[in-house]
Amino acid sequence: MMEMDMNWVGIGDITDIPLRGARCVKTPQGKIAVFRTADNEVFAIEDHCPHKGGPLSQGIVHGTAVTCPLHNWVISLETGKALGADQGEVRTIRVRNDNGALSIALESLMMAAE
Repeated sequence: MMEMDMNWVGIGDITDIPLRGARCVKTPQGKIAVFRTADNEVFAIEDHCPHKGGPLSQGIVHGTAVTCPLHNWVISLETGKALGADQGEVRTIRVRNDNGALSIALESLMMAAE
């Protein structure tokens, strides 16, 4: 029987991500955008806008939100939800920051192996 636990996967150091920038991590569950705010907070969300699938990792980070580069939707990095009048959301991924060493939590989805 497979447990549904979290696997923490190292993704590099906080200094790998510029302030108010992002980097993209490929995972078995799809591309994850990892953001660093001006206040050195780190967030991870799915790298596609709920509107038309734009690459959020290429968007502009402001506060704890990112603006999609395609159609200017604003997505909360904390909740994954579209802000303002827009509706939709992306999945958020847990991030661990251990003195600058970053890890993301990936669900153990090994059901295909059963």
